[in-house]
Amino acid sequence: MNVPFRSTPQSAVRDLASRIHGLPPSCGPVRLVGVDGHAGSGKTTFTGQLAAALDGAPVLRLDDIASHDELFGWTGRLLDQVIEPLRRGRTAQYAPYDWGARRFGPPRALPAAPVVLVEGVGAGRRVLRPHLALLLWMELPGQEAWARGRSRDGEAQREFWKGWIPAERRHFSEDPSRPFADLLVRQVEKGYQVLPGPAGTGGPDPFLTHGDGPPAVC
Repeated sequence: MNVPFRSTPQSAVRDLASRIHGLPPSCGPVRLVGVDGHAGSGKTTFTGQLAAALDGAPVLRLDDIASHDELFGWTGRLLDQVIEPLRRGRTAQYAPYDWGARRFGPPRALPAAPVVLVEGVGAGRRVLRPHLALLLWMELPGQEAWARGRSRDGEAQREFWKGWIPAERRHFSEDPSRPFADLLVRQVEKGYQVLPGPAGTGGPDPFLTHGDGPPAVC
């Protein structure tokens, strides 16, 4: 990531994808990219756009790894079912959790593609960071992100959110991700800003995107 350039909010995702393609593999043959942030911060929307810009890169959603009983205690299963196979250059097989049925479903394949995106709260936790080529943090304060998430999910998920917010607070208190983020991603009115993160490992010429206007709701 040594070539300096400036991106506009409209081109930030495409330019970031180009940078990711140039990174060395981090998990066997895979460039594993984490997208972390508070629940409701826009991770899913951004990751979908980034995956498309990466020619359809596969996405592992941590909502499929977590469960009601293990909101954050899923690292063992993730390492066994996903990280270790990818490290060996093999297709991973993991059992996605069905939040409605409250059980794990049939195995789902995750290929050892050139780039794999890991999206969800905890994507930058300490046991995963050694396997990441890049860690992105969605830059939106917790209270604002949670308000957006509650509004999105409606009354049906009110009780879930009452339990989730303190659990997320505890998680980030014990195992923070943002201090280790290579880049911060901020949604603006027309696209995204990508800014150097606290870890400062984005290369000797970190790139910035600039835009005007308030953050948009995704």
